[in-house]
Amino acid sequence: MMHTILSSLLLSFVVFSLSQSPTFAIKKSYIVYLGGHTHGLNPTTADLEYATNSHYELLASSVGSTELAREKIFYSYTRNINGFAAILDDKEAADIARRKLHTTHSWDFLRLERDGLVPVDSLWNRSNFGADVIIGNLDTGVWPESKSFSDEGYGPIPSRWRGSCSRDVGGVVCNRKLIGAKFFNKGYLAFIGVALNNTFKTVRDHEGHGSHTLSTAGGNFVPGASIFGHANGTAKGGSPRARVAAYKVCWPPLVGGNECFDADIIAAFDAAISDGVDVLSVSLGGNPSEFFEDGISIGAFHAVKKDISVVSSAGNSGPDPGTVSNVSPWMFTVGASTLDREFVSYVQLGNNKQLKGASLSSVAMSSRTFYPLISGDKAKAADALAEDAILCQPETIDPKKAKGKILVCVRGISGRTGKGKQALLAGAVGMILVNDRKSGNEVIADPHLLPATHINFTDGNTLFAYINSTRNPTAYITPVETKFGLKPAPVMAAFSSRGPSLIEPSILKPDITAPGVSVLAAFTELVGPTEDESDKRRTPFCLQSGTSMSCPHVSGIVGLLKSLHPDWSPAAIRSAIMTTARIRDDTGNPMLDSSNKRATPFAYGSGHVRPNRAMDPGLVYDLTVNDYLNFLCARGYNQSLLSLFSDKPYACPKSYGVMDLNYPSISVSQLNGSMTVSRTVKNVGSARSTYKARVRSPAGVTVSVKPSTLKFEKIGEVKKFELKFVLNKSNAKSEDYVFGELLWSDGSHYVRSPIVVKHK
Repeated sequence: MMHTILSSLLLSFVVFSLSQSPTFAIKKSYIVYLGGHTHGLNPTTADLEYATNSHYELLASSVGSTELAREKIFYSYTRNINGFAAILDDKEAADIARRKLHTTHSWDFLRLERDGLVPVDSLWNRSNFGADVIIGNLDTGVWPESKSFSDEGYGPIPSRWRGSCSRDVGGVVCNRKLIGAKFFNKGYLAFIGVALNNTFKTVRDHEGHGSHTLSTAGGNFVPGASIFGHANGTAKGGSPRARVAAYKVCWPPLVGGNECFDADIIAAFDAAISDGVDVLSVSLGGNPSEFFEDGISIGAFHAVKKDISVVSSAGNSGPDPGTVSNVSPWMFTVGASTLDREFVSYVQLGNNKQLKGASLSSVAMSSRTFYPLISGDKAKAADALAEDAILCQPETIDPKKAKGKILVCVRGISGRTGKGKQALLAGAVGMILVNDRKSGNEVIADPHLLPATHINFTDGNTLFAYINSTRNPTAYITPVETKFGLKPAPVMAAFSSRGPSLIEPSILKPDITAPGVSVLAAFTELVGPTEDESDKRRTPFCLQSGTSMSCPHVSGIVGLLKSLHPDWSPAAIRSAIMTTARIRDDTGNPMLDSSNKRATPFAYGSGHVRPNRAMDPGLVYDLTVNDYLNFLCARGYNQSLLSLFSDKPYACPKSYGVMDLNYPSISVSQLNGSMTVSRTVKNVGSARSTYKARVRSPAGVTVSVKPSTLKFEKIGEVKKFELKFVLNKSNAKSEDYVFGELLWSDGSHYVRSPIVVKHK
């Protein structure tokens, strides 16, 4: 059984469309989504009972009786999100939707601190380290004993907090730091259809992902944090003095990857909104889908309605274009890029060449001895395919051929540390992981079970050329060293999902990029750092990579800005971060992709986050819930569907285009001749200021701004401007995306927006 999102307006159509299904009834779990409630943030018991009964009555009209409806419904969303989750057969509902996990030198790299000291003008100081901001995290739970969640030095829990801790068989106890902990498993239970043991009745993190992301966003200061003696320092989150709450929605894998079901995700959003969080960090996602067929999108919409910022991961399906997920314009979508820190382990070849790799292996070769080299395809088992063996897939390597040698494996299909496990099982003394062409220059330091290192595609070609040039190739893998000051940095991670958005290309996604490669943060102590059952190592902190790691960096920064500017809307905070981002690396050159090519806004959005600049952006592009509803009107949502998300009937404007949404980035996906796009900016900088526009037009397009000067007389004043796009005749046949930028400046503030144009 799996899940889908159903709108009540689509329900009868879906039932009808499945009327030709086989006659036997296949039971599945579904979400019937009815929009928002009108009873406000503090409903009475009578309000909640009325909402629940209305769900029973609605389902009873389809299944025949209220009693049967009560049996089928396992979640009734009664507080903020209106709807229910139920077990239905194919004649009673429709298709499915399911979510998967995407998967601290960071803060120095982001200049919140410098060499362990916090400058006076740091956003940390200005915001009191995010004190008493409440950050919620939807993920795999929390390891509450981690020092990252210690409440030492904390005062009373903010009185506005309405949350609590679930009754928990896993022994999870809250404190003045970890002020909320709840688990949601009914969607998962409905899918597997069998009774759950106590492992599924706790917020305790059995996998490590949730502890890592929550501590990255809001973990306390922990001196002396490291993994295997590397990455030594004081671990801390982006808002280290924030209060945090864990909402466990993801459970052990059923068919590859963790399982995070929409029914549980929506229930967690509903609870978090009522509990009183200020920020929600959501390192989850799936394939991009229509906004209101997506549980995360729905939950995020209701959160933003209550002024809660929702930060999400862009996904780990890069570098292919059109892979970005979590693309709703009310969400803040984060890509991943590198730090200037590296964990180096070299390959010394028998011909005296040295290849630089990355590793976090906890063991080193016993002596500086050169060992025989063999590639996976040449060590293949008799019944294995060479194309599988070169990837070191399970049961493809012959121990008789690999024992006592360094095994060379190509990246792809299976996990990086999983390949190391196969090498170890085959008796190899070490492993060299080689990038495929797609992964380019991106190398990742992983906590391998044996001496191992990860080299890039170019060096991989050098390695294979050496292996094929001699009858007895040999190599040695050096111990891991931690190095700082890597240049260039940041570089976009190959895995980070890319735009354009396949759902709505007029909204540029991702919005921003942040550190997401080799990030140190808290971890569970129930599994080893490779998350494999055979890994008996335990460490309270772990390095992980993914947009799951970059997302909570931005969540923590959003928490700081919430503390400093409590009157700013989620859209204003997002705008401040986007328009102050940088698009150059630490060499002063444009940011690169892992292939050493110039990165584009489809990789980094508006650029790499700069938290200190974001606290004083000068101007912001603000948005309200009505603006989002207007956007949906322009996309063709009808009045009945819109009313599901508005507390009262909503009338669409007569003239509104999707590109008129007041977004901080500007994307024109179908330019044919000319087009005009409007934006408004609000002054949050100096009371009296004059901003002048500068435009770098995309190739083959002329962009003009009217007016080109904006004069402000007070804080909060709003000004409107228009951009006119004219396609040059000589470029009329081009179908490529081209990029430019708009910059507003008063001499001290620089408000930058990326421009993306595709010719029709």
